[in-house]
Amino acid sequence: MKKIPAYAGITMKIIVPMAGRGSRLRPHTLTVPKPLIPVAGEPIVHRLVKDIAKVLNQPIDEVAFILGDPAFFGQDIVESLERLAESLGAKASIYRQDQPLGTGHAIMSAKESLSGPAVVAYADTLIKADFKLDEKADAVIWTKKVANPEAYGVVNLNENEEIIELVEKPQEFVSDQAVIGIYYFKDIEVLKGKLQEVLEENLMHGGEYQINDGIKKMMAEGKIFKTGTVDEWMDCGNKNVTVETNGKMLNFLKSDGEKTVSDSVKLENSEIIEPCYIGENVILKNSTIGPNVSIGDDCVVENSEIKNSLIQTNSSIKNATLDNSMIGNHAKYDGNYTQISIGDYSVLE
Repeated sequence: MKKIPAYAGITMKIIVPMAGRGSRLRPHTLTVPKPLIPVAGEPIVHRLVKDIAKVLNQPIDEVAFILGDPAFFGQDIVESLERLAESLGAKASIYRQDQPLGTGHAIMSAKESLSGPAVVAYADTLIKADFKLDEKADAVIWTKKVANPEAYGVVNLNENEEIIELVEKPQEFVSDQAVIGIYYFKDIEVLKGKLQEVLEENLMHGGEYQINDGIKKMMAEGKIFKTGTVDEWMDCGNKNVTVETNGKMLNFLKSDGEKTVSDSVKLENSEIIEPCYIGENVILKNSTIGPNVSIGDDCVVENSEIKNSLIQTNSSIKNATLDNSMIGNHAKYDGNYTQISIGDYSVLE
């Protein structure tokens, strides 16, 4: 991966709004916030923050996490995020967004941390990136080239490759560079000032304050916005795309030579077809697992064939033929079931 130089004395912050409940990924997000759902064995937000840090290649001195209701985002989550920040040599700052009032409101919930160079990253996507941040730009909006730009918010560029406009789901072609929800600001205090104006002017869309309105105010003052184009942008919005993202990430990890199958796995007349992630103390009996399967710690799988699927921790699977499937924690599934107990938003099809 290409690196940008680490400038002496310059440190970076990463701001991570993650207060949403992830309703499109229910039932898995009924007990676990979406950014903490594991993909290829690691929570989404952990992978995202580490991958952003690799692109920046500068010391990270603070990671600010904006969480929702403490009843849902509890102390165990706070401690996991603190460990993530510490692994990057940074301190963790924990903020709460008390009401779901949009992306701009979420960022302003962390106003005490909004100074100096910073990246804002919404914690429901994963990336693979290999680009150099434009040091002359006031801000860099991270984008991905897409085949169907009419389905996304895109950037409009001038002849100097500067962003002059953000266009939501254009009916006529503007560009093929979709906005992916990650932004770099040379001085995020400028955005903070503009978002404060948005709040004071009560400038809302659909009952929410949006980051885009702060960005548009910066553009109107002549601030230079450039693009940083990522190689891969992987969504985790619903079950189907999360399973697809899990498979893509497993293939990336395999090509990078990372070890993804624990030494503690117990195989009894079973086969693992790579790429797969197999966690600690997993027991596989008379089963074929893979490709593109993640199985979390302490699971037992018997008499099953599983491919293109994601299973979390402490679950028991028997007599199953599964594809494009997602199973949570502490679940029991027997394909020869005669009795069932499934909760809200569960799907068997």
